[in-house]
Amino acid sequence: MGRTFATRREVIREAIGMENQIQEFLYYLEYERHLSKNTLLSYGRDLADFHVYCRAHPGPAREQVLAYLEWLKASGRSSSTRARRLSALKTFFGYLEREEILLENPTQHLDTPRTDRHLPGVLSLDEVVRLIETPDVATAIGIRDRAMLEVIYAAGLRVSELCQLTINDWWSDPPRVRCLGKGSKERYVPIGRMALEWLTVYLERVRPQLASAKSGEIVFLNRRGLPLTRQGFWKILKQYGLKAGIGKDLTPHTMRHSFATHLLENGADLRAVQEMLGHQDISTTQIYTHVSRARLRPVYDRAHPRA
Repeated sequence: MGRTFATRREVIREAIGMENQIQEFLYYLEYERHLSKNTLLSYGRDLADFHVYCRAHPGPAREQVLAYLEWLKASGRSSSTRARRLSALKTFFGYLEREEILLENPTQHLDTPRTDRHLPGVLSLDEVVRLIETPDVATAIGIRDRAMLEVIYAAGLRVSELCQLTINDWWSDPPRVRCLGKGSKERYVPIGRMALEWLTVYLERVRPQLASAKSGEIVFLNRRGLPLTRQGFWKILKQYGLKAGIGKDLTPHTMRHSFATHLLENGADLRAVQEMLGHQDISTTQIYTHVSRARLRPVYDRAHPRA
């Protein structure tokens, strides 16, 4: 029979029950909805945070959710963070309702906080070239880093997709890579001649030097022969950004944003960019048209004879 969470007399029992239900929910997301590891981690962190709050503030579920959202706002959490947390709670409680663990979803009819839409950071073409050409290709690690920078920009990959590339995930005729995006959705993305050349050099000359028994088939390895992590690539990118004199906040996603913006600025079709980025909804891709429009005014002022 269905029930609602947390009467004051059953706080401990309900807290343990919620913890178990969160775990079962994460199993459901992993094995039935096949969500990615990073998405599962995000859900797990958000629900664990709500669970901790509920243990300290017992009460009816609806009141807990409302009070939690107010607490997040008072704590200075951004609107995007609060929207993501509420989305996780809606999905979680919706699952409990379908499983008849709850009679009523306490998040029903709650409005998602309106998020501020920030334009993504983008590098100019000159900055991209400076960054990519910064590694010292007289060294093995420099060749690896040049190949990584070429590929992530050439294909607009997420950093997790770059780090998960295997030696069977690329082809030279025509040049392209295969990657697994969010929800393990497979897609094929073209890469350019320069990216193909440096990837080939790395795989033929450097990867065999780095490889160990623990390398598996992952393309990009660290100095110990282990698969390079997302955090490892982030640090490498930051270091090259400083060396290249790029003063902007540089993240792996900046490379992906730059890839999409440069394609659109040079006449690429929005639908094609959507497919290359692996976006399910074209509205996600359309933010890049705003980036391009934001840069139209200086182009107009510089190019139009009567500006």
